[in-house]
Amino acid sequence: MKKDMTEGNPIKLIVSFMIPLLIGNLFQQFYNMADAFIVSRTIGVTAFSAIGSTLSLQFLILGLAIGITAGLAVITSQRFGSRDEKSLRKNLATSLIISVTIAVILTVLTTTFTEEILTIMQTPEETYAYAYDYLNILFRGIGAVILFNFLANLLRAIGDSKTPLYFLIITSVLNIVLDYVFILVFDLGIGGAALATVTAQITSSVLCLVYIWKKVPILRIYKEDWKLSKAEFKEHLRIGLPYGFQYSIIAIGSVAITITLNQLGAASVAAYTAAQKIDSVAVLPLQSFGVTMSTYAAQNYGARKLNRIWYGVNQAVKMSVIYSFVIGAILLIWGRNFATLFVGADAPAEVLRMIQFYFLSTAPLYAILSVLFIYRHTLQGLGNSFAPTVAGIGELLARIGAAAFLSIPLGFLGAAIANPLAWIAAFVPLVMAYRSTKRTLSGRMTVTPPDDLEFKCTAEPATSKIK
Repeated sequence: MKKDMTEGNPIKLIVSFMIPLLIGNLFQQFYNMADAFIVSRTIGVTAFSAIGSTLSLQFLILGLAIGITAGLAVITSQRFGSRDEKSLRKNLATSLIISVTIAVILTVLTTTFTEEILTIMQTPEETYAYAYDYLNILFRGIGAVILFNFLANLLRAIGDSKTPLYFLIITSVLNIVLDYVFILVFDLGIGGAALATVTAQITSSVLCLVYIWKKVPILRIYKEDWKLSKAEFKEHLRIGLPYGFQYSIIAIGSVAITITLNQLGAASVAAYTAAQKIDSVAVLPLQSFGVTMSTYAAQNYGARKLNRIWYGVNQAVKMSVIYSFVIGAILLIWGRNFATLFVGADAPAEVLRMIQFYFLSTAPLYAILSVLFIYRHTLQGLGNSFAPTVAGIGELLARIGAAAFLSIPLGFLGAAIANPLAWIAAFVPLVMAYRSTKRTLSGRMTVTPPDDLEFKCTAEPATSKIK
């Protein structure tokens, strides 16, 4: 069910949108973790390390596509907020063409050059065969991943974060069941884990497509909507490509760290992978607040209600920072214990020590990450793709710098501190850009202070754009 985020109490709207998004992300992480857990316990730690060594590569390839679909959905939110249904349907047609084109290109490139990619990443010989078998199948399912994220982002763009959650729950349960069936019953090895993921993604894509066609008429595309202009494509690419590029340049930094870990050995890969699994779950609420603010800001920008945006951002920052302090303290104390779910309580002392180094390096700086997510997604919701891209470049340089200059003298610790260094590098330009954008837009628009959370705004026509 679509939700108009331009009316009503901003805090309630943000929280009610964020919670289903968070639960959905948790389920998504849950079945990703299930893959790793089942593989480690049924096939072995070497196979588990192989999956870990491919995570940054998956993020690089799939992140590009998922990022672009998320960027395209920003335009959907803006046009939904402006109540322009005709323009909204043209947005859907344009976005679909771009998404399908990207899916075809990425599928062809990745399936053709899988071996070369693994070689460039200096994948260890003992995990190479496992990594190849896993990626060879996973890359063939890129289209399903893109389609589901495209459809889910459309629903979220119109304020519906609950329906994608339901499909993610189905996908998660199906993925776990198929993991056991393909690995234990059909003896497909690590390829069975990848096949389970692809099958689950295809299922969720079909379910989402059927639901939209039957239940969400505002997202249907008709014959006349396919008459598109170059200006329409240009506008979508202006926002979508930087969004995807931002994901990619962050992922390139992660690839650099992975190459470093591969050089440090399988123990470092296993420790980093296990710690990162816990870390990725811990920061999901921070990410969910950020993604929520993208939709919230885009809809209200389309409706020209600036005061709602600034108020919502301030409240989201407060809630997110409080959570970051709590979860940071929890991981500093018990993070290593949680990570033994993947490496086992009897893991070598060296691996457990490296896991503790990871949490000591990252957990104290979650507050910076929380603000980073909110400012980045808010700027993207406002159509400002330049500042987040600059911040992404800062993250890239920080991670590459850590991989190149810190991993040699510091070993695993050098790789572990790459993330907090990247957060700091991105945080500074995002804070500056947010404040500058707020001043610029507030100077162009006349707003009325909030009164009992009832917001009013008079502004220039909705055709204005952020440069």
